Amino acid sequence: MNAISETLNPMVNAVNGILWDKNLLLFLLVGTGIFYSLRTRFVQLRRFRAAWNRVFANFSLNGDKAGKDGMSSFQALTTAIAAQVGTGNIAGCATALYSGGPGAIFWMWISAFFGMATMYGEAVLAQKTRVRDEYGHLSGGPVRYIRTAFKGPFGIFLGAFFSVAITLALGFMGNMVQSNSISDAFFTAFGIPKVAVGVLCAFIAGFIFIGGISRIASFTEKIVPVMALLYLIGGIAVLVINYRNLPAAVASIFICAFHPQAVFGAASGLTVRAAMRYGVARGLFSNEAGMGSTPHAHALAKVSDPREQGETAMVGVFIDTFIVLNMTALVILSSGLLEPGSSLTGTALAQAAFSSGLGRLGSGFVAICLLFFAFSTIISWYFFGETNVKALFGAGAVKIYACIVVLCILVGSMLKVELVWNMSDMFNGLMVIPNLLAVLALHHVAADAATERTETD
Repeated sequence: MNAISETLNPMVNAVNGILWDKNLLLFLLVGTGIFYSLRTRFVQLRRFRAAWNRVFANFSLNGDKAGKDGMSSFQALTTAIAAQVGTGNIAGCATALYSGGPGAIFWMWISAFFGMATMYGEAVLAQKTRVRDEYGHLSGGPVRYIRTAFKGPFGIFLGAFFSVAITLALGFMGNMVQSNSISDAFFTAFGIPKVAVGVLCAFIAGFIFIGGISRIASFTEKIVPVMALLYLIGGIAVLVINYRNLPAAVASIFICAFHPQAVFGAASGLTVRAAMRYGVARGLFSNEAGMGSTPHAHALAKVSDPREQGETAMVGVFIDTFIVLNMTALVILSSGLLEPGSSLTGTALAQAAFSSGLGRLGSGFVAICLLFFAFSTIISWYFFGETNVKALFGAGAVKIYACIVVLCILVGSMLKVELVWNMSDMFNGLMVIPNLLAVLALHHVAADAATERTETD
């Protein structure tokens, strides 16, 4: 394994350097969000209230409108949120704060605001291009709108490239990363052996996978509200305890977005560029706007109009970034534990921050929340990969794919390999390119949908 890592790591790091360190994907993702915001006349502002009311006014936790081959609109949203709200909302947020300073949160907000428009477009396109497979089941996602945007061999190539990239990035390596985060947190908090956590996660995940779309949708619609509520209650408790530090924490976000050295000093090495780079990158990695993952869920939502699911999809980005991720940021900043150069970063920083208010319960609380977050992400990422395995090899390959994912969950919980993490980042970046090419090529479809609605609609 070491020999393989030594051979492949330099190549993988070189690709990641072009994609992330040179800001190629950051400009592409944010640029697409700005373009879509203009083309849809800022649909994320005009239709947000209606979208919020649609999601939370009359939703059902029992999937009454889903049927056997699709999802209710709320199930599609919770499946998307399950993918969005993962380790990035805890470990990713803490890493962004450590590397980019409090100002990184400001740039997370900016990227999420424009990302809401991109997500609207992805969901609308997924709805408009979905089809029924050979068994009569609904199927849709980026592969469908990529092939709609680009006809012939080029579209087939781009669709296949996307399918391979997302299956590797999320289904295999991404789920190894998620299970590793769970086992690490439980070992740190409770001393539970990593192999025991891995076996349990693999067993439960396999049981859910066997149940197909209906079981996945039923799981996410119940677990997502619970995990979000649990995390918010714990976070609010810490903020109440640390309330004296809260005004300074909020102020530091705005100050450090443009003058980070004014808070931490020149010796910290924090710059505006670092705040932007880590804030935008971690924000987009968390809410997944433009990455092409969540449209697989939104494509299956049974709604009367594709625009409805586009608006619902925007709510997912809002919840992920402006509510859940913000809670992590404020808890860490109000704890006073954020210090450049400190040994505390990632999940350890988040656990220490919650412990500042909850005492010994803090570390265990984060571990339990991370279990909810990461495990729900595993379930959604499996589903996204499954859709693309079907597109590549047909339904007959699903059982083999499921077995490989279960094995990845088990191995990932016990073994943290730098190459796996780096390759996950690389394929995450590569899958963005064909997705956004199609999203940009079909911008008129989403723009027409966003602007056709009347004032009384």
